Amino acid sequence: MKISVKTFEFRVFPMETRFPFQYGIASMTELPHLFVRVNLEVGGTVATGIASEGLPPKWFTKSPDTIFEQDLPAMREMIDHAAEIATGFSGESFFDTWQHLYREQAKWATLKGHPPLLANLGVSLVERALLDGFCRAVERPFSDALRSNDFEIRAEEVDPVLAGFSPADLLPEKPLSKVIARHTIGLGDPLTDADVEEPLGDGLPHSLEQSVRSYGLRYFKIKICGDMERDLDRLAKIREVLNRETNGDYRATFDGNEQFKDMDSFREHWEKYGEDSAVSSLLDHIIFVEQPVHRDHALDKGVIASLKRWEKKPPLIIDESDSEMCSCPRALELGYNGTSHKNCKGVLKGAINAMRLEQRRREGGEWILSGEDLANVGPVALLQDLAVMASLGVTHVERNGHHYFQGLSAFPAEMQEGVLTNHSDLYRRHEQGFPTLEIAGGELHVGSVVNAPFGVGWMPDVSGFDAW
Repeated sequence: MKISVKTFEFRVFPMETRFPFQYGIASMTELPHLFVRVNLEVGGTVATGIASEGLPPKWFTKSPDTIFEQDLPAMREMIDHAAEIATGFSGESFFDTWQHLYREQAKWATLKGHPPLLANLGVSLVERALLDGFCRAVERPFSDALRSNDFEIRAEEVDPVLAGFSPADLLPEKPLSKVIARHTIGLGDPLTDADVEEPLGDGLPHSLEQSVRSYGLRYFKIKICGDMERDLDRLAKIREVLNRETNGDYRATFDGNEQFKDMDSFREHWEKYGEDSAVSSLLDHIIFVEQPVHRDHALDKGVIASLKRWEKKPPLIIDESDSEMCSCPRALELGYNGTSHKNCKGVLKGAINAMRLEQRRREGGEWILSGEDLANVGPVALLQDLAVMASLGVTHVERNGHHYFQGLSAFPAEMQEGVLTNHSDLYRRHEQGFPTLEIAGGELHVGSVVNAPFGVGWMPDVSGFDAW
């Protein structure tokens, strides 16, 4: 189905966190939230699509040598350039349009010396806005369009091992109706009520133990910093809280935050965790470890030797290193067990990775496609992210935006009401009046999300936000 891309509009909305979110080398207290609207034509039908993304510090470029005020213009350059590539382009299919966008952005970024993860931020935002407009034009939910291959994905052009497979052959028969919320435990988050130095008084849980009780949490993502003494002390305290609050019935993942120079360094830490009596039992609950080695070295050839020597290694996946279409298969060749999906890394890329991993499962072995977060919030980004996760069959997903932001209280009243009206299974009205995620028994109900065109059941009005 032919697509013609007409015009883009960018609007930005400033947001502040409830309390700092510490991860890796960054501590996020505020960030711009960018909205993208596109006008397009799909098979002769005129439509508008929307997408959004919070632009967090030190994820797309994790360099300690720059400040966020220097990194943000680079993000803007990537997004603006991707929109320039797409504007005026007419493709015979969505897949053709996406391939043109991906290839042209990659060539330009290589010439400019921009890292692929950053370059693909622009691709993914444009891609998501186009997906939303496409689904609105054909009046089909994303999951249906994906399985029916309305996007005309030719996966073998990305990876020859997928020759002969369509999305319906390797992706779930239907989207999930609910997903498990995997709660982020940031490096600076208070673990107990006694650790809370300044109560927020905003009606939402603050400490880890409050969050477990309020949401019925059973799945967790634990950030580690790479400092042995600090990690051991904090992990022991986390184990104590989780054992007490869940009666030992929980699962968890570790996020290495790229804090280790090589895999042998991380192995040394992991084995020390296992030797510490206050921490060792926590390892029995770990599902996988995400991105322990810095992206610059995580896919080095030497990793394969390190992993072959490590007989009792935990399942390992990449995240920041999954920056190009070839990254996932390279990681699997080196001995990793899978990769993560985030919409900011690309929606069709994530679908093709899911197909790759399912094809490998059928040949034998356990392969992981995880769902991770970048402090996503509604009214758009979170919903589109969940629509993809549910369609790819990702059963538990890191969720942290609702924890570090006060629901959707910062957004205009009309936007808040739009979420509550159209997604009452996913959001509830908090006692203080603002929409907040409805997490019950540790789960999120996403029926309204998967039945919407691309996650969002109405068109939010962003015209009152500042032009970018």
